[in-house]
Amino acid sequence: MMQRLVEKAQVLIEALPYIRKFYQKTMVIKYGGAAMVDEDLKEGFAMDIVLMKYVGLNPVVVHGGGPQIGEVLQKMGKNSTFVRGLRVTDKETMDVVEMVLVGKVNKEIVDLINRCGGKAVGLSGKDGGLIQAKKLLLAPQEGIPSDAVDLGMVGEVEGINSEVINTLDDGDFIPVIAPVGVGKDGKTYNINADMVAGKLAAALQAEKLILLTDVPGVLGAGGKLIPSLMVEEAKKLISQGVVSEGMIPKINCCLEALAGGVTKAHIIDGRVKHALILEIFTDGGVGTEIWRGGSTD
Repeated sequence: MMQRLVEKAQVLIEALPYIRKFYQKTMVIKYGGAAMVDEDLKEGFAMDIVLMKYVGLNPVVVHGGGPQIGEVLQKMGKNSTFVRGLRVTDKETMDVVEMVLVGKVNKEIVDLINRCGGKAVGLSGKDGGLIQAKKLLLAPQEGIPSDAVDLGMVGEVEGINSEVINTLDDGDFIPVIAPVGVGKDGKTYNINADMVAGKLAAALQAEKLILLTDVPGVLGAGGKLIPSLMVEEAKKLISQGVVSEGMIPKINCCLEALAGGVTKAHIIDGRVKHALILEIFTDGGVGTEIWRGGSTD
């Protein structure tokens, strides 16, 4: 019994230097995948966020909701079309996206965090002009018909009003953000959550950008997890074709955030309970960190 108690104490001692290092630092977390579906993982995520806040970090959550949107569209008898992983979004689909992301998914996450002892506040990019957006224009690509390049009301981030987030942080609130933005023309845009998280992390000069995924992290040629990558190494893996498909935009999102001033980016396995705590506060971690150089602590 005493040995088990000592082991528990050792876990806290291992976390101490990380708590000290990241005290009052901002962490932007993209929440999605299995961690948003499995009830046990959902509760574990909420507890991780609350713990981060109580030990002095400033977590900012950006969430997805693709499966939930797809489910509602299916019930309406409306099929979804994807181009390069992005949902083609007409006016009717945009109404569903906003209803599901802002009115349902966002509020469920806020409620869960609050029930775990946090003070979460739900936002969309429209609130306080948080996310200024513009229509995303894709260049034609071989094998994709030209009429499929127009994604409708799919947007990209043009600007971030970081004052909104800083005000909430100062009040000890936890921002939970739905990736919906508004253009100068007043139109609402559906934006990829990874993209929003990366841009937000750069605007806030966050210590870390953390993307929760349904894979262990970045895998090497032999399928083995790569725990740590420098920027140039990550670019090389893409150019060599070692990483492909859905991992490429995630890595590019991380590289853009790092170029914008974020200290480190992490791609971690959200299927592991308490993945955030394991990645931030332990020596081992549970995914891949991408960094510009210097210390890997």
